[in-house]
Amino acid sequence: MGPFLNGGLMSAEGKSSQRLAPLALAALGVVFGDIGTSPLYAMSACFVGPGIAVTQEHVLGVLSLIFWSLVLVILLKYVTVVLNADNKGEGGVLALTALVINTARASPRRKIYGTIGILGASLFFADGAITPAISVLSAVEGLHIAAPDAQIRVLPITMIVLIGLFIIQKKGTGSVGKVFGPVMLFWFAILAVMGLSWILREPVVLLAIDPSRAIGLLAQHQIGSLAVLAGVFLCVTGGEALYADMGHFGKAPIRLGWMCIVMPALVMNYFGQGAMLIENPAAISNPFYLMAPAWSLWPLVVLATAATVIASQAVISGVFSVTTQAVSLGLLPRLRVEHSSASVAGQIYVPP
Repeated sequence: MGPFLNGGLMSAEGKSSQRLAPLALAALGVVFGDIGTSPLYAMSACFVGPGIAVTQEHVLGVLSLIFWSLVLVILLKYVTVVLNADNKGEGGVLALTALVINTARASPRRKIYGTIGILGASLFFADGAITPAISVLSAVEGLHIAAPDAQIRVLPITMIVLIGLFIIQKKGTGSVGKVFGPVMLFWFAILAVMGLSWILREPVVLLAIDPSRAIGLLAQHQIGSLAVLAGVFLCVTGGEALYADMGHFGKAPIRLGWMCIVMPALVMNYFGQGAMLIENPAAISNPFYLMAPAWSLWPLVVLATAATVIASQAVISGVFSVTTQAVSLGLLPRLRVEHSSASVAGQIYVPP
């Protein structure tokens, strides 16, 4: 465990002060892809799964749960607190485990902390194994929405996209981020515009900022509200990538991207979906796409497909970081690790 516990690579933070905006843009394409595509399915899951009626009261309650989940889980937990728990600039469950173990050198709980950290890393590796395949497959299946009568071969297209996605990993997260970043910036801009247009039509949705709306929904449905919370949880999936990918960009670019672009766009889009559901409850079948004008459906599906493919990058980069940390801790055999940036030490690639 010595190499990782007692030292490490130079923090990306010290190198990024003069390149904050470019790094924040690159982080959009690597860190925020997963959480940035949750508006595609989260709102529908909050109602369809639990089977609650799409009424104004319920919509405001669900929106309040989503808003405060983003505030408490992402903004306060990850962006404000957890990003400060870096180990020589590196983030992720194993970096956090190493910090905890360092504070308990002579404690019998040392092994317990280590075991918990390994289990957490195992769960993250499992997520990394299935997320790219599921994300890309769901993205390609979205093409059927724009062309329902076309005989599109989903599996071959998915395999081609996945192979291409992993081939470009050797270019490094910095290079990948430069390509994906502008796409995700455009994606978040579209999310904000779509949501804002509906908020202006039904400004009553702004009442969802009041946390009593969320508390009232939970109190009304009690045990049944657990199913609602399961849907709400989808809006924060990918939040762990903010910490796992910290070594690739540093905490300042991630915080800048979240505060200035990602969170405002997500909140506006969720509130826009809620505004549309208040006006048209039947739109719960697919609230995201039904927000858009009919003429924009095809380009929106193409953009959503690209964004969902990019969402896989967040977990892929995180797996590279956690793998390197596991090697340093002696939990994995010595693997070849390539550094893809001359200025940011956390940008790495683990070749097959």
